[in-house]
Amino acid sequence: MTPTFATDTETAIPLHAVAPEGLDDLLGRLPDSAASWARAQGFKAGAGAAIALPGPDGAIIAALVGIGAPESRARDRFQIGKAASTLPEGTYALTGELTLAEQEEAALGWLLESYRFDRYKDQSPAKAALVAPDGIDAGRIETIAAGECLTRDLINTPAADMGPPELEAAARSLAQTFGAKVSSIVGEALVEQNFPLIHAVGRAAEKAPRLIDIRWGNEGPALTLVGKGICFDTGGLNIKPGSSMGLMKKDMGGAATVLGLAHMIMALGLKLRLRVLIPSAENNIAGNAFRPGDILTSRKGLTVEVNNTDAEGRLVLADALAYGAEEDPDLMVSFATLTGAARVAVGPDLAPFYATDDNHAAAIAAGAAQVADPVWRMPFHAPYEAMIEPGIADLDNAPSGGFAGSITAALFLKRFAANPYVHYDIYGWCPAAKPGRPKGGVGQGARALLAALPDLLDL
Repeated sequence: MTPTFATDTETAIPLHAVAPEGLDDLLGRLPDSAASWARAQGFKAGAGAAIALPGPDGAIIAALVGIGAPESRARDRFQIGKAASTLPEGTYALTGELTLAEQEEAALGWLLESYRFDRYKDQSPAKAALVAPDGIDAGRIETIAAGECLTRDLINTPAADMGPPELEAAARSLAQTFGAKVSSIVGEALVEQNFPLIHAVGRAAEKAPRLIDIRWGNEGPALTLVGKGICFDTGGLNIKPGSSMGLMKKDMGGAATVLGLAHMIMALGLKLRLRVLIPSAENNIAGNAFRPGDILTSRKGLTVEVNNTDAEGRLVLADALAYGAEEDPDLMVSFATLTGAARVAVGPDLAPFYATDDNHAAAIAAGAAQVADPVWRMPFHAPYEAMIEPGIADLDNAPSGGFAGSITAALFLKRFAANPYVHYDIYGWCPAAKPGRPKGGVGQGARALLAALPDLLDL
């Protein structure tokens, strides 16, 4: 589902955004009955708290939403948007002393809070609708929300209905919407056209592996997005324990994220040449599965010793990155649910990223702060290069020792990517419901990158 802003402004109920220190003043300007109701209900204007205020006849005449004290505002984002799920049915118009950036965050948070994944079960929709605040670019925010909802839908869909063929179908549907070109290389054709790592990872699955290739735009700088599309990851012969396999439908979260970002870019009509590459496979177990100890030769010609079949994401990405790099794009960016080490380092809410260019890293960090899409820069630490060089082959897909797992994975990918290069090691999942992010699939880093693109590509 794709939430949108309400269009009926004439009957919109005023929704006052208020901080604790301004609550008494605001209540003093409201009708006595409404103010008394708010006080009787114990409303304190805490972050995200919302209350509807009745008039003498019981109809809602206004509503309040708390923005909290400064320290509570820093603890989470999209707090105003939380009101979409807590206020009674109606159309609301946001008012209060909010900056333009705060209004934009509130508006986007409201739309994202209204998201429901209802493919398999009817879900109660958010009954409170919001009129787009004056001054914001409502169309842009709706477009961003639509891209994020696409990402969430793809991640939330279980692998039985979101294997490589279905992921390709989603890519083709998106391409058709915006007049983009799409092609794919499937199954044994991967071997024939020199994508040996993608084929090796996916050859044991019933659904054939593939490389999906979308192209859009005829002018401007070239941006290549690469998204990991492992639709289910058993771990291969290095099989995961059941507790680790339960969420592996989300291992195509990188692919879902680049498709959501591509939706944003194309719908906004950015003046660039976009290419999206998605290496997609299921890492399954069968007699022809690739094995620990195998040495595989990549598209680029670098050999890779497989020391753990559960480190398959970097293998499929390597071939796709090498392919994209052959056209020397102005910027290459990969998104992948790649390592548990990244979660240990920064948890589920932050998206760690790597950048070969310091100015690019600064632009992404600034964009992240602007659009409430938190990221954290990690280093391409050159002294760790030796950790991914096993001696028997050019590269090791799973260095022993357990240290710096996200960094060594990023260094592995950098060997195949174009320069400049940005890599996101995302989680793609919200483990518990938060404002604007229900439990389940979630996009990370895409909005930060979108906000940074004018600086990254001189748009």
